[in-house]
Amino acid sequence: MDSNVIDFFSNVTDPRRPLRRLHKLEDILLISVLAIICGADTWNNIEEYAQSKEEFLRKFLELPNGTPSHDTFNRVFSAIDSEEFELSFMEWVRSIIKVKKGELVSIDGKTIRGAKSKGKKSPFHVISAWANENNMVLGQLMTDEKSNEITAIPQLIALLELEQTVITIDAMGCQEEIATKIIDKEANYILAVKNNQKNLYEDIEFSFNKTNAKKIEVSQTLDGDHGRIETRTCSVIIDLANIENKSKWKSLAAIIKVESIREFKNSDKAPETSIRYYISSVKESANYFQYAIRSHWAIENKLHWTLDVAFSEDASRKRTGNAARNFSTVLKIALNLLKNEKTTKMGVKGKRLKAGWDTNYLTKVLNL
Repeated sequence: MDSNVIDFFSNVTDPRRPLRRLHKLEDILLISVLAIICGADTWNNIEEYAQSKEEFLRKFLELPNGTPSHDTFNRVFSAIDSEEFELSFMEWVRSIIKVKKGELVSIDGKTIRGAKSKGKKSPFHVISAWANENNMVLGQLMTDEKSNEITAIPQLIALLELEQTVITIDAMGCQEEIATKIIDKEANYILAVKNNQKNLYEDIEFSFNKTNAKKIEVSQTLDGDHGRIETRTCSVIIDLANIENKSKWKSLAAIIKVESIREFKNSDKAPETSIRYYISSVKESANYFQYAIRSHWAIENKLHWTLDVAFSEDASRKRTGNAARNFSTVLKIALNLLKNEKTTKMGVKGKRLKAGWDTNYLTKVLNL
């Protein structure tokens, strides 16, 4: 690791007036990360962790006025500039991992339902970028409305180092401007297509129905799990003659169809069939697209699901000021640290328990 998390915290601007600073900002932030790694979910949990681990904390923190209270943690996180905090987080991530050529980067949004404030129409939505091979969060931006994901995605792409990667996004991100932004970033895209792009969807559907089968490359996989058998057939066409206005989609090189048939063993339930379409700027095999499209769901399973199940993010009630947004960033710091620690072969929940019990392992997670 080229830069530890303490170096990252030193770049965050302290929002408090100097005379009211009983505790260093770096200390408040680091204690929060430590507490979250060890199982804390609330400001009171973080205060209790700091009190119980004060002797351990003093090994690398001065703590001239003891440990902060839960009110201090709340006030500070509510006041920190969220955009600066997120930018600093992205800089720290760049210092600890290298995104490789051709790496699949999934971008998707997640709602933090518990962070809905009084009078607001909807909860916050966080747009995150997940590096599939590195198994870590690259960065995030938060929006007030789900519809704002369309404008937030290009902003997040602009902030990240994504050159020579392949970016996968669901149908919300299937926009001409986003495709252009990705290509201008010297990256490539695989975008899901639904009826929000009605003309494009119909052109793709027509292409697969009318094109000579010899022009279509096909890959098929068969999976059996939990009493189900799923057959996925991925078909690829690089002849785009039937796609009108294809020039609007910068560097468009292929259209993809994925048909899934799910059958249920030991059941009279009828098979379920679904068809999904995609566009891409890369000319690759059907096997490649089969893998890449399946990999996109890692952001749901390894990030969003983990944040809700292992860190209880969706149940969070942090609503004051910037608290929800900043706490979301801290959760991703904790998650990245746990994911980046590879000597222990266990899940995030197990690592959190081990870190809470074993301070030697905790220091290893933080690279202190």
